[in-house]
Amino acid sequence: MQIAQVELLLKDLGSLLWGWPLIIFIVGSSIYMTIALRFVQFRYFVQAWRYVFNPEVVAGSAISPMQAFLNALSASVGNGSLTGMATAIFSGGPGAAFWVFVLGFFTMAIRFAEVYAGTSIIVKEADGSLRGGPLGYIRVVPGGSILVYVYMFFCLMLTFFSGNAMQCQAITKGLVSVTSMSAYIIAALLFLFLLYVMIGGAERVLRVSDAIVPLKVGIFFISMIIALLFHYDSIWYALKLMVEYAFTPQAVGGGVLGYTVQDAIRFSMSRSLNATEVGLGTAGILYGGTGSKDPIRSGIMAMLTSFISNHLVCFNIMLLIIASGAWKSGINGTGMTILAYESVYGIFGGWVVTLLSLMFGLGVLIAYAYIGRECWSFLTGHRYFGLYNCIYCCWALFGALADVAVVWNSIDIIVAGLVGINVYALLVLLPKICQAMRIYNK
Repeated sequence: MQIAQVELLLKDLGSLLWGWPLIIFIVGSSIYMTIALRFVQFRYFVQAWRYVFNPEVVAGSAISPMQAFLNALSASVGNGSLTGMATAIFSGGPGAAFWVFVLGFFTMAIRFAEVYAGTSIIVKEADGSLRGGPLGYIRVVPGGSILVYVYMFFCLMLTFFSGNAMQCQAITKGLVSVTSMSAYIIAALLFLFLLYVMIGGAERVLRVSDAIVPLKVGIFFISMIIALLFHYDSIWYALKLMVEYAFTPQAVGGGVLGYTVQDAIRFSMSRSLNATEVGLGTAGILYGGTGSKDPIRSGIMAMLTSFISNHLVCFNIMLLIIASGAWKSGINGTGMTILAYESVYGIFGGWVVTLLSLMFGLGVLIAYAYIGRECWSFLTGHRYFGLYNCIYCCWALFGALADVAVVWNSIDIIVAGLVGINVYALLVLLPKICQAMRIYNK
C-alpha cells in the first residue's frame, strides 16, 4: 500500500471518528461535569495558583506533585500547540480559535476529574505495586478490566506518535528550513539525545524535564507578547473574525477552503485536546505516581495545566496567526506559524519559531518518555524496559522523516480512542467525585 493510500485511509477514518457524535459526547460531557462539579474551574481558579506556589510535599513518592504539574504542563505545551493550532485554522477557519477559547473552560472540569480519580483510586497489582491514574480508575467501571488494556495500548501509541514522532517532525522541519541541515543528521541527533536521557532511567527523565519546562514557557511568552503588541491594531478585527466564522454555516471567503461550523468545532476539539492533553488521561498517569494524600488539591492544581496550555498558549498562537493575516496564506502547519512570526521578526521569525519548536519538542519528548514507560510497564508486566527505550529512541528517526499527514491523521484516531474510554470512565465515577467535593466544601 502506497503512502498516499495510507494517508487517505487514515484521513477517512479520522473524519468518521471525529463526526458529530464524538463532538457532542466531548462537549456535552465537559459541560455536564462543569455543572455537576458546581463550576469547579471558576470557583477554585485562584486557589489553584496558590497550590502551584505552595505544592503538597509527599515523602517517598516516585514523582512529586510539583514534578507531575511540570511534566503535565510540559506534555501539553509542545508542537501540538505551534503546529496543531495552525492546522486547526487551516482546516477549520478562524472560528476554530473561538471554540478553542470557549470550550477550553469547560474541559478544565475534565482535567480536574481525571486527576482527582487518578490520585484517589489506587489499585494494588499482583506484584504488590500500587497503580493510580487511568490504570486504577478505568478498571473499576463496567467493562474496565478489558478497557484498561485497550486504553493503555492507545496511550502507548500516543507516546510514539504525538509525544515522539510529531515533535521530532516539527523540530526537523524547522531546523531544515532555517539551517539547511540534512534531515538525516537532525534525526540522528534527536536519536542520540533521547538515548542519553533514556539510559539514565526515570530519574534522569524527570530531572531533564524539570529544567526544560520553565525555559520553554518563558521564551514563548516573551516572544508572543512582543508579537501581539506589534499587531495590537489588528487584534479586535481578529477577534471579530473568530466569532463570525464560529457560527457561519459556510464561509464565503476562506482562502483555499470553505469552513463549516462542524469543521471549526471538530478541528478545534481534536487539535486542542491533543495539545492540552485534557481528557486523554495522561495527567492522571503523572499524578497517579505522586502518592498524594489530598486528591482534590491535586485536581485543582492540575486544572491550571489545561488553562495555561489552552488559553495562554494555544489561543494566543491562533490570535497571532489571524491578526497577522497568515491564516489566509494557504500554508499549513508550522509554516503558517512561521509566517505569523515573520510578520514581526522578519527573517528571524523562522529562527524564533524553530527555537520554540525545539524547546517545546524536547520538553514533550521527555515528558512522554515517562508516560510511555508507565504504559509499557503495565502492558508487559514490568518487563523489557530496554526494548522500550530502544523503540522510543528509534521512533524519533521515523518521526523526523515521516510524512506529516500520516502522523497527524494517526494522532486524530488515537486521541479519539483515548478520549472515548477515559471520559466514559470519568462519567461513571462522577457521582463519587461530586460526593467528595461536597465533603471537601463543608
